[in-house]
Amino acid sequence: MVTSADGAPGRTHADVARAAVEGGATAVQLRAPDLDEEALTAAARRVGSICRERGVLFVVNDSLEAATVSGADGVHLGQRDDPYRARDALGPDMVLGISVEDPEQSRRAEEAGADYLGVTVWATATKPGAIPHGLEGVREVVAATGLPVIGIGGIHAGNAGKVLAAGAAGVAVVSAVGAAADPVAATLELAAAVGLS
Repeated sequence: MVTSADGAPGRTHADVARAAVEGGATAVQLRAPDLDEEALTAAARRVGSICRERGVLFVVNDSLEAATVSGADGVHLGQRDDPYRARDALGPDMVLGISVEDPEQSRRAEEAGADYLGVTVWATATKPGAIPHGLEGVREVVAATGLPVIGIGGIHAGNAGKVLAAGAAGVAVVSAVGAAADPVAATLELAAAVGLS
């Protein structure tokens, strides 16, 4: 589950994370590009506390500093970031996730010490700049690496199974939970769709 400020009005990142954890999410990523570093770190501390209470993996998107200062389990970075520097800064025990678009980027991320890879599957209004690669793109990345691949983008309970069938180890969602009328129920439905319950 990826938190976002684009969810239902009035919900904080912590609210969305709490609902996702209650619904059975196995990992939570804080994605808050609208926040400055201080506010992001504060949000990361709140979300991290919720995740730790339930033994749920917690990573921060795009900020090594907020991840390390807040005590997160790791960080998720894009292609504009330096994964080699990230692995050095994180040390061997923190989780490093990297978004990739093709097999070559996948191989480079693996060499840099990534623990998992993220691939945009379908177009999404949550991140309109992300290029969707479809199920075939997921298959190509899976074939190029031994790392777990997580599909994201346009995923919901009705199509999550297709992403797993393409070889992904898991799926990540934003609006399917964060913007749902009942985010706990939406997470439960998604968890059931991918065999977690």
